[in-house]
Amino acid sequence: MQKAWWKEAVVYQIYPRSFMDSNGDGIGDLQGIIKKLDYIKNLGITVIWVSPIYKSPNKDNGYDISDYQDIMDEFGTMEDFDELLKEIHQRGMKLVMDLVVNHTSDQHKWFLESRKSKDNKYRDYYIWKDPVDGHEPTNWGSYFSGSAWQFDETTGQYYLHQFVPEQPDLNWDNPVVRKEVFDMMTWWCEKGIDGFRMDVISLISKPEEYKDGPVKEGEKYSFCGAVTANGPHEHEYLQEMNQKVLSRYNLLTVGETSCVTLEEAKKYARSDGKELSMVFQFEHMDVDSDEHGKWTDKKLYLPDLKEVLNRWQKGLEEVAWNSLYWNNHDQPRVVSRWGNDSGEYRELSAKMLATCLHMMQGTPYVYQGEELGMTNAFFDKIEDYRDIEALDIFKDFTERKGFSEADTLELLRLKSRDNARTPMQWDDSEKAGFTEGTPWISVNPNHREINAKACLEDENSVFYYYQKLIKLRHEMPIITDGVYELLDADNEQVYTYLRRGKNETLVVLANFTEKTIMYRLGDEWKEKEGRLLLSNYETAPETFSGEITLEPYGAYVYHIV
Repeated sequence: MQKAWWKEAVVYQIYPRSFMDSNGDGIGDLQGIIKKLDYIKNLGITVIWVSPIYKSPNKDNGYDISDYQDIMDEFGTMEDFDELLKEIHQRGMKLVMDLVVNHTSDQHKWFLESRKSKDNKYRDYYIWKDPVDGHEPTNWGSYFSGSAWQFDETTGQYYLHQFVPEQPDLNWDNPVVRKEVFDMMTWWCEKGIDGFRMDVISLISKPEEYKDGPVKEGEKYSFCGAVTANGPHEHEYLQEMNQKVLSRYNLLTVGETSCVTLEEAKKYARSDGKELSMVFQFEHMDVDSDEHGKWTDKKLYLPDLKEVLNRWQKGLEEVAWNSLYWNNHDQPRVVSRWGNDSGEYRELSAKMLATCLHMMQGTPYVYQGEELGMTNAFFDKIEDYRDIEALDIFKDFTERKGFSEADTLELLRLKSRDNARTPMQWDDSEKAGFTEGTPWISVNPNHREINAKACLEDENSVFYYYQKLIKLRHEMPIITDGVYELLDADNEQVYTYLRRGKNETLVVLANFTEKTIMYRLGDEWKEKEGRLLLSNYETAPETFSGEITLEPYGAYVYHIV
């Protein structure tokens, strides 16, 4: 396996708005991040990924950028950023920026000029089309809700926006646009950053022809991602980006690749290094979806999760590199989703889920608060939500699809992105130690029990368990390099897999239920005694030879030499 520093990294994602407020305005900021760098370092983290901090009107919490080379006023100044970068590097960690270049804000100077007239020199920076039969050019629907096209009265044309109307898509077929983007990326690299997480990067190359897509029964629009993802020039543009920018620096690059297939991922994260280091795929995040997408109360069926993760582990083996994640700013909290967030089992299931993920091959990503076992917010009023997606879905489901407000709120309680965006829970004070002001979004009431202060005072906490997992990854090359092998694929309760090295094997067992299970791995393991490497139970057997009692939400890692 080719060596690279990012293969051995563990990444911590910060959502700045919700991480730490230093000035009492209720919004997290760069100085707040600086205050907590020692906390992150203590966890064992080697890379920090910061969600967008650029100038933005905040229609989509910073993913609508109005100036790529300035800092959002609420977050601080460029001097604050320079200090943050310096402080991260002084602690031996690296900084990855969020790159959002499929679209800009409609307040970006390029778009403000583009919409003035059809012959404006910036017109071709975006995708403009004439009406067809008096309506939108195609039937494409946005990722959130409604049409992916917005009519502009000034010039009588529609522009494409795959997300909210305030996020017009850039025209990557225009070489001037690509040069603008590459110049901007180079500017940040010269500042000394260590990589990019690339937002919806699989959407930058649009189809050669703009045609209607298929519409699901009960829907008004065709899902645009199915038509636009992995477009005809996608890899050509990324290879150009690599040639002109990425290859000149020693970077971690991870692409958020909507609708990516395994075969496409092999092209994005190719081992010859001509595109990206790795991608985020979403198949495992969709195993509990149904005809309404993620907006469902469908329960996890464990064999489905195993099938997806196994296919990606084996499919990318020696070909490309995996990213490993349960949580991020777009996903509900995994302990509420696939674990058990009750008082009895929250910590155990959080540790179990962490074990199951971190012992796989790939680069693990830890989302802020995950290391505390933070749970979903469970807001019970639409007024508590801040995310544009949640507000749009509530309107769409209640006004068009005929769902009751109560049922829609229940779906939001389960799957809303705001579950991941509530303030970081630093302590048990009224506002969780996040701010002295009024938080921009409500603090989860359970911060009285679940917070960093309590975790740091408890040697058996979720925090210290994550610390052990990360330390093991840094100390044992087999966790990075070993071959992944799934066992007992059809078992609906236990996830079991191996990591095989040249002269050693790791056995990983994770009980996804609140039941105590007598588990037999098979006769071939009777004569292979392993020693306990890690468990979330102090009573876990010190040795393993094929048979074991798995406690509720138990996680067990055994080392066989």
